[in-house]
This record gives sequence, structure tokens and C-alpha cells, in this order.
Amino acid sequence: MNAPAGTLPAGTLPAVELASLRRRLACMLYESLPSFGVGAVFWFAPLVALHGLGINVSGSIEWLLLFSVMGAYFVFVWYKLGQSLAMQTWRLQLVDARTGRPPSLQQCLIRYVMAWPSLLLIVSGVGILWAAFVDRERQFLHDRAAGTCVIFDPPRSTPR
Repeated sequence: MNAPAGTLPAGTLPAVELASLRRRLACMLYESLPSFGVGAVFWFAPLVALHGLGINVSGSIEWLLLFSVMGAYFVFVWYKLGQSLAMQTWRLQLVDARTGRPPSLQQCLIRYVMAWPSLLLIVSGVGILWAAFVDRERQFLHDRAAGTCVIFDPPRSTPR
């Protein structure tokens, strides 16, 4: 299932390697740890505090708050750093698929919004099957929609 990683289309940075599907899936699993922390502090704690004050928030508002909190986190780190904490650990970098440059704010927003249905498809297996067997470059639907891709960013050698 982990086919060799491809390269960016012609006219982009030379010798840039797309991250393998296996590496991106492992990173997504690892991403749950910092996401849990962000959610606990900026989503769950405020809900508990509001409940303590006697204010009950409806389920749809809770989901909207979660969507907003996670969106603020991911869009910020993708736009400002090009990678989340988990992506840094796995040496992955988010770039514009056409130019190989950092993604625009609009691309980060589209990627985040489209990641929700794409990830739900991954949970059902369809998203993984799409990336593994349908997409020629093993890209997820949210990256295709946003015009982004995740590249493998090997460590830089340090001079002696």
C-alpha cells in the first residue's frame, strides 16, 4: 500500500519528494495527541466552565466551537509554519502543489474545511482507498481540493 513517493509536477522545485502515504497516515495518528491538548484547553475547558456557571451549550454549538478551535490551530500552524507539531516530528511540510512554495491562507482554509469530510472518508476506509489506489500521486482529497501537497523534508546536513 505504500507505493514510492512521487515528485511535484514539472515546473516546481526540483527533486522535491512527496511524502509517502504511510508517513502521512502515521503523522495523522500522532496528530491526535497535540490536537487532544488543544481541544482540552480551548474547547472542553470552556464548556466545563460554562456548565459550572449554569450555562448549557447545545450540541450543534459544541461542534461549531470544536470546528472553530481546531480550525484556528491548524490554519495558523499551516499558514505560519507550513507544518504542525506532528508534521515537524515526521519531517513533513505543507506546500502549494503548483509552486512548491508555502501555502496561501486561502489554501489553508480550504484544506481545513475539506479535511473534515475527507477524514470522515478515511474513518470509513474510503479516504485511504482513494489515496492508496485511485489518486496517482497518493494525495488525499482535501489536498487536491486546496491545491496543496505534503512533501518529505529530510533533515539538513550540518557543516563540520
